[in-house]
Amino acid sequence: MKLSKNIIPLLMVAVVLLSAPATNAATYDIDASHSSVGFKVKHLAISNVKGTFSDFEGAFDYEAGHPDQWSVEATIKMESVNTGNDDRDDHLRNEDFFNVEKFPTMVFKSTGFKMDDDDEGKVMGNLTLNGVTLPVTLEFEINGTLTDPWGNDRAGFSAEGKIDRKDWGLTYGKAMESGGLVVGNEVKISLEIEGVKRK
Repeated sequence: MKLSKNIIPLLMVAVVLLSAPATNAATYDIDASHSSVGFKVKHLAISNVKGTFSDFEGAFDYEAGHPDQWSVEATIKMESVNTGNDDRDDHLRNEDFFNVEKFPTMVFKSTGFKMDDDDEGKVMGNLTLNGVTLPVTLEFEINGTLTDPWGNDRAGFSAEGKIDRKDWGLTYGKAMESGGLVVGNEVKISLEIEGVKRK
């Protein structure tokens, strides 16, 4: 039997559609009031200074058991840095560090997920900071999903990782006579993320 020229393209489209994985992931908006973006950096090589960013937003796609469908994107406003010391925070905002007037936001976009078991894995993505975009990997844990007392579906995650601030051009620092740095180069990141499913 000879197929018409119109049927062949239709069959090709059908094959593509049937072979494509179903996308069932739901989109969750990050609930900033129940989430946190934290970091810590060595001071004088003997202690850690902790800080947070209080102004951020984003969303993630999630369907339990289907990491191939997951994604996350978040934007953090650098002006919102808070280490509990006004003078230090003002210094972090200026040209020595974040230069918030020129680079007001930090953005993370995921590129993939790899699970180690049912609840823990790695999220790979690109981090844009100080005008530089580089890949990063964070260890993350799925904390679970539920429906809250007001009928909203929620999902929660924890994540942590570390970066070298010099890679993003954040090179300000003074060396001590002992050989260490007043401000360490390694920045440890800690995230607690709770999202609300879009209706």
